[in-house]
Amino acid sequence: MEFSGKVALITGASVGIGRATAMLFAQKGAKTILLDVNFEKLEEVKKEISEYNNNVLIYKCDVADEKSVNEVVTDAITKYGKIDILVNNAALWRNFEPFEETTTEKWHTFFNINVFGTVFLSRAVTPYMKSNNYGRIINIGSVAGVYGNRNMAMYSATKGAIISLTKAIAKELAPYNILVNCVSPGTVSNSSNPDITFTEPSELSYLGRTGSDIENANIICFLASDKNGYITGENVIIDGCRKKI
Repeated sequence: MEFSGKVALITGASVGIGRATAMLFAQKGAKTILLDVNFEKLEEVKKEISEYNNNVLIYKCDVADEKSVNEVVTDAITKYGKIDILVNNAALWRNFEPFEETTTEKWHTFFNINVFGTVFLSRAVTPYMKSNNYGRIINIGSVAGVYGNRNMAMYSATKGAIISLTKAIAKELAPYNILVNCVSPGTVSNSSNPDITFTEPSELSYLGRTGSDIENANIICFLASDKNGYITGENVIIDGCRKKI
């Protein structure tokens, strides 16, 4: 996979899958645009990436803030001229509680970031992709959005929405050579570990381990590459043959 001449925007790029994806795009020659609410960590990622690619823009951005999203996209287009690839990775998930104890406020927060953040970014870049008759949008879902996780109703609902959103807009954008897909990880290694190849034992998959950040990034980058010319509207599950428990 080569991305020379391509511009990729990745949200939630400071840690975990987002960071690994940003690194892989940059290693393969892409200009990158990295968004996160944690600007200090973004600066660290930029420093890492700059060792092999200096074409990195970083922005502090809350994806739930539509005005901020639009301003970032406009500024990045001004600097780079286009956006070929969008990876909607930013999301909340660390919330474990019974459904009846979840508050309306939390439901709004999860949907604002996980769903509306994806909507805002996708809607912001689509006109530019359409004008170039080219684009790749990769949304990050979850196996929780496929079959639902106990005590994770909010997260499961938002990721289910992302999967169906992917399928819907893929049909609208296909005539413009814009491919839209979703990647749904199962159990992923702890994002606090900076080693993008790191895995740890897990009883949740038949492979007996978590998935690494780079394994997820590899799938994302394939779907975003020109090696993929015919896969669109799909939800690709990467879960090590997860045990549905």
